[in-house]
Amino acid sequence: MRVDLAAAYQLAAIFKWTDLIYTHFSARVPGTEDFLINPYGMMFDEITASNLVKIDLDGKVQDDPLGMGVNEAGFVIHSCMHAARPEINCVIHTHTRAAVAVSAMKCGLLPISQHAMRVQAEITYHDYEGVALYEDEKQRMARDLGKKSKAMILRNHGVLALGETVREAFEIMYYLDRACQIQVDACAGGVHNVQLMSEQAAKQSTASLQRPSRPAQHKDWPALLRLLDRKGIRYKE
Repeated sequence: MRVDLAAAYQLAAIFKWTDLIYTHFSARVPGTEDFLINPYGMMFDEITASNLVKIDLDGKVQDDPLGMGVNEAGFVIHSCMHAARPEINCVIHTHTRAAVAVSAMKCGLLPISQHAMRVQAEITYHDYEGVALYEDEKQRMARDLGKKSKAMILRNHGVLALGETVREAFEIMYYLDRACQIQVDACAGGVHNVQLMSEQAAKQSTASLQRPSRPAQHKDWPALLRLLDRKGIRYKE
């Protein structure tokens, strides 16, 4: 889990999901309620398996190899997600330009691309309350996430992807962010000119992309790790 989380940070740097030292990914430590998160102040391409911070759901740091602490808003968001959904082992939060743009659209994520169909049927929304620094927002955020969704748009803020594995959360974020990019591009000519897919096509696409036997579920993550290895990125250290 630790190595996969470090890999996800490095891949995010390659895919340009970064926002300076802000935003954060987390992974539950197996068999505990603790989770791993990035040290606050490190760029994503500096993250390795050994410099991740371990923290519990109450905010008590268990292990901080670099002594840098964690992002306060990151703790609020990730502790909320892990507490609300015990089956979830990885949470990814980003502020990419396209994701924030769609988070500011009243229409939300539209059914206009095959990429959107990976997440559009289950996506949930949480209204912006300001920077997520306050514990009392957790209850409302958990309520808005619900018990089944693995993708949430934080209005006027960014997006969240959840997974039972790092690989699943990363895939969901990839499709969600790409769908947002496509929507922003498509809407450049005016929303009136955007073609929504039929309800039948949307349901069929979602079923295909979420089917349990989909080969990508065991092929994409090894391919992404090979990409890091080819680039000589030492994320496992």
